Amino acid sequence: MKKEELVRKILVLIEEYVPEEDALTEDPDIAAKLYDVINQVMYELCRMKKIARYVEMPAVKGQIITLPEISAVCGNTVYQIDVVRGVPYEYRAGGTVLKILESGTAEIDCFVYPKRIYADTPDDYELELSDDALEILPYGVAADLLKSDKSMEYGTVYGTTYEKMLNRLDPRVHMASIYIDGGVNI
Repeated sequence: MKKEELVRKILVLIEEYVPEEDALTEDPDIAAKLYDVINQVMYELCRMKKIARYVEMPAVKGQIITLPEISAVCGNTVYQIDVVRGVPYEYRAGGTVLKILESGTAEIDCFVYPKRIYADTPDDYELELSDDALEILPYGVAADLLKSDKSMEYGTVYGTTYEKMLNRLDPRVHMASIYIDGGVNI
């Protein structure tokens, strides 16, 4: 889904879509909060439906590799290391730091936050969340944008819908499989 489609979906959902306006809404409060709320909900969703990245880095014996260093190579902010191959290593600092035990190339599978979007982000920017997470995103944003509107309680309605959809979201990144060469003797 592209940024433009997401913004349109959110504003149509909360009945604030005005295509003639630069901000696509006449409501200055919604325009002011929209992108901060989108980023907040995207970050929440990416921890439920992880965005996986693969990084290769040269590594030297005794080197300490931190999440910011992996992030610099990856291009996204890394928040969790999943698997490391290619060099012997030890996890440190609760799994947020790698201590390299022999020189070589560290092959790192990790999970990242999506890139933040702003009003000036190009409309055709392709969002990084999975399609199922992107379909939930407008409800989370709508709930947060309308939470202070107590008269109509739309924030509560959208929040309940968001929570139901979030609970049904499949958090798996991949399906595990096992292949046994030569069969099994039971």
